[in-house]
Amino acid sequence: MLIYNTLSRKKEELIPLEKDSVRMYVCGITAYDYCHIGHARSTVVFDVMVRLLRHRGFKVSFVRNFTDIDDKIIARAAAEKISSEEVAEKYIRAFYQDMDQLGVLRADIEPRATSHIPEMISLVQLLEKKSFAYSTPSGDVYFRVRKMDHYGRLSGRNIEELHSGTRVAPGDEKEDPLDFALWKSSKPGEPSWESPWGWGRPGWHLECSAMSHRYLGIPFDIHGGGQDLAFPHHENEMAQSEAAFGRQFVKYWVHNGFVRVNSEKMSKSLGNFVTIGEIFSGFLPEVLRFFLLTKHYRSPLDYSTQYLLEAEKAVKRIYSTIELLEAAMSRNKWSKKGHFSQVHEEIQEMERKWDQAMDDDFNTAEALGHVFSLVRLANKMCENKSFSKCESGREIMDRILRIIKSWGRVLGLFNKPSSEFLGQLKSIRCTRSNLDQHHIQSIVDRRQLARKNKDFALADNLRDELLQMGIEVMDTPEGARWDFS
Repeated sequence: MLIYNTLSRKKEELIPLEKDSVRMYVCGITAYDYCHIGHARSTVVFDVMVRLLRHRGFKVSFVRNFTDIDDKIIARAAAEKISSEEVAEKYIRAFYQDMDQLGVLRADIEPRATSHIPEMISLVQLLEKKSFAYSTPSGDVYFRVRKMDHYGRLSGRNIEELHSGTRVAPGDEKEDPLDFALWKSSKPGEPSWESPWGWGRPGWHLECSAMSHRYLGIPFDIHGGGQDLAFPHHENEMAQSEAAFGRQFVKYWVHNGFVRVNSEKMSKSLGNFVTIGEIFSGFLPEVLRFFLLTKHYRSPLDYSTQYLLEAEKAVKRIYSTIELLEAAMSRNKWSKKGHFSQVHEEIQEMERKWDQAMDDDFNTAEALGHVFSLVRLANKMCENKSFSKCESGREIMDRILRIIKSWGRVLGLFNKPSSEFLGQLKSIRCTRSNLDQHHIQSIVDRRQLARKNKDFALADNLRDELLQMGIEVMDTPEGARWDFS
């Protein structure tokens, strides 16, 4: 398996520090607001990585934290007139609600910053002992950036260039404008904890160093997060951890690309801030998850309603093929004739290409292309009457179904009963179009009655009425079925 390492700027072979075991830490949310599509992308990306690693036989120890104390949380608590603890709890619950719907697996360990204050204090004391940290008269503690060799190598920043754009604010007690806070003295009314430097709270960068060290040890294999975290968060995290423990912090640094909304950077000031909940009001969660995997995780992803509609059509196509295969498999009579060794070879080649794509730095975009190659083959085979009625054809259909389900378990897709997904899709599309399913079905039933009574003019008029609503009727041996055209 190949994995792109932000630190080396190249793909590297994934060789765990311990044989067959991968220790992985991913930065979670700061719990002060509802999750947006950027959170969805990052969480789904690393969920697929964990799934694939386990699929490949690795034992994965996966840690994803929650930041539950922060300036933004304190500000939101003041605005909502509740405590910081209540704010964090509210938005952590909302996170789980969104991610459960997206099919994101829970991490093995999900620590909260406020439960690890003693570990953070011990880490700051160790940095002080090694002269990498210093306290100020007001009770703040800072990290000496210039004392750390090669600071900036993760993000590719030059320390002199960083310095030229940084100034010490009036009243700031830093020795150097580049130094960052490890511990912050508390202000009146803020949550705080007792420490050797007085009452205060940890700096943001400190918490991940303390929690990853506790649960995974140092070094560990993979540290992940969004591209926006590479600097300063991960740069500072790496600096303070390697300064404290005197050894490599992380072997592979992995960052997913940004999400843009209608080709613009997403921000509240531009009014294009899209929450996961808002998307779920008009689209099924699985459609969003599929969309998030249509680009390589390191590439920028452009979000728009049109792209979601295209993803919806694609997911529907796959589930419709699954439904077709399942219907064919339910037949009781099969002939023994038919030899399709060439088809088996074609399927085997698709499996090889899918594995190759996923093992090449988790290339879900390419892997989804191979899913559709398999879907096209399945539809072609089902249209072949000699194939769909023979025992060899049944074996191939069963094999295709098992492969789609196996790939789906890695991607977190295609594992609902097909009738359930397609039914849910009809329902949400009706909601989006302000249509009543019962009303549609009543027109379909009236059309069926008209056909039975040989009133074909009325039947045609009712079909036209449905077409004007965007509904198409299919007459099947099992009766009339309707769907969106």
